[in-house]
Amino acid sequence: MNHFPPCRISLSHEWSIFIWLTLFYFLIACNEDKTDPPPSNILFIAVDDLRPQLGIYGHEYMVTPHMDRLAREGRWFTHHFVNVPTCGPSRYTMLTSKYPQSPAELQNNIFEKTTALNTSTEQPESLADAFRRNGYYTVGIGKISHAADGLVYGYTDPVSEIRELPQSWDEFHFDSGKWNTGWNAFFGYADGENRQSMNRQVPPYEAGAVDDDGYPDGLTTQLAIHQIQKLKNKPQPFFLAVGLFKPHLPFNAPQKYWDMYDEENIPLTNAPDIPLHTSKSSFHESGEFNGYQKGDEKAGLDRQISPSYARKLKQAYCAAVSYADAQIGKIIQALETSGLADNTIIVVWGDHGWHLGDHRVWGKHTLSDYALRSTLIIKTPDMVSPGEPSHAIIESTDIYPTLLDLTHQEIPSTLIGQSFKNILYQPNADSDGLAYAYFRRGISMRTPKYRLTRYFRDEQPDTELYDYDSDPYERRNVVKENPQIVDSLMVLWKNGDTGLFHNQ
Repeated sequence: MNHFPPCRISLSHEWSIFIWLTLFYFLIACNEDKTDPPPSNILFIAVDDLRPQLGIYGHEYMVTPHMDRLAREGRWFTHHFVNVPTCGPSRYTMLTSKYPQSPAELQNNIFEKTTALNTSTEQPESLADAFRRNGYYTVGIGKISHAADGLVYGYTDPVSEIRELPQSWDEFHFDSGKWNTGWNAFFGYADGENRQSMNRQVPPYEAGAVDDDGYPDGLTTQLAIHQIQKLKNKPQPFFLAVGLFKPHLPFNAPQKYWDMYDEENIPLTNAPDIPLHTSKSSFHESGEFNGYQKGDEKAGLDRQISPSYARKLKQAYCAAVSYADAQIGKIIQALETSGLADNTIIVVWGDHGWHLGDHRVWGKHTLSDYALRSTLIIKTPDMVSPGEPSHAIIESTDIYPTLLDLTHQEIPSTLIGQSFKNILYQPNADSDGLAYAYFRRGISMRTPKYRLTRYFRDEQPDTELYDYDSDPYERRNVVKENPQIVDSLMVLWKNGDTGLFHNQ
């Protein structure tokens, strides 16, 4: 009997080599095919004075199809709160993810006093700067910090070359059009005049016989569309921030947006009076609004504006919102047409709310939900369960770390905010979040059920508690009836006390 063990051994050895070589080349091929996806771009749209008064937020009479569509494709937040109810400081806290530490940080010139003075910083000066340091190409357009064009100068002063955020932008653009300067454009009317040039002898609204580009936000939108076309050819990811003015006062918009609303069918406020058991010191006399001296009536805490004029003003606000919505639609359309939408995170953020006659106030500048609650919509390329809202408590300081988290970047320990990336992928995720706010010598804390506010003042009461389960419109301060609840909430409230009012 003949046996051939050498042959069998040789054949087995050859097959082993063949199999291992095949697996080796297969693994190489798989690794070559599995390239890491490119980093997501960021499109951040800041809208001035945009309270959550959109169709998607339950206001069926609002004509806001583009923001509503974005929300249905992404996530909208029903309980997003800013940290300061005025433009500059609200944007400062969002862009730095820091609570105010001093009264100076509650003033609109906060960028002028801080970041504009820095030639270089160890830490990023802003969210945009963080992305720039991480390899993103950053472009700003319009009002992102406080100034209408990102430059430091007064409303009636010559335009300067000092930037509010000197480290943050590879490019910054603004088209002042027929108004010539950023601040003139910010308060501009369709004929090229503005609040300053008319010595405030202007109404707080206008239905302009112009197209979208007849007001500044139309020009800003054209700049954004142009930049999207340019950014498509950049080798690195981009952070594009676009700041729209409307619906900030004056409530000016092309006539066609006014025509979208029937003034008689616009509902009035559910909170027409100052809340029971509160001090007038918690509110104000609507000075910014009354500064438009050609208004039909003046607002004040001792009286209500007539229903007919209130509806006219609300129609004007609604028209301005619809105008802003149309510009957002154009920007998103340009993103989609460019082919960039599938890899771009889109954020629409309102820098604070606005009282539309609520508590007899026409304006922001209070520690009420009407001034602190604002629009926040986010869409990510890999959104899970799109079209579902989140009712979690979110504050503006959380946006910075969340965007870093979404783009797989390290979150600095110096940021006060917390990432809510998990909520973007799990809309019903439990949240024990709290939102703190600072203004009018007061510190406010919002929970899912309550708002507790303590003021550092002589006027009484200096503490307010609102129960939103039983009183969603803040009609009654119930602090006296609930001492135990106040005591338990004060433990958490103290975590937000930065000491900024203690020495005043």
